[in-house]
Amino acid sequence: MAHSGITYKEERLSAEEYIDFLRRTDLGSQYPKERFAQRIERLVQNVSISLVARDGGRIVGVLFALTDFCYWMYVTDLGVDRKYIRRGIGRTLIRTAHQIAGGEKDIAVYLIANDDAVAF
Repeated sequence: MAHSGITYKEERLSAEEYIDFLRRTDLGSQYPKERFAQRIERLVQNVSISLVARDGGRIVGVLFALTDFCYWMYVTDLGVDRKYIRRGIGRTLIRTAHQIAGGEKDIAVYLIANDDAVAF
């Protein structure tokens, strides 16, 4: 799936790739610093859905979610590179993940937004 040069694809990121992406978003502030690298390593390996938006090779958006692929999907991480906000990337990530999990008719979506993203 593409949107103005941005491609969206399910892929597993390495901890290093994700940590680099977190530095370019406000998402990283949600994580405790204690054993950060080890915990991020487990995170990227264990989420049910790992959806990545790229502009060329650059990661510009990430959505991680847990789901039962039957009834619910819980978005654990949704971030967009600060240079790419307000381009519909977050919305497209959610819509695409919702389809992957099972679609609008079957899957309820849950997420907790930080104070800066409440409007989203």
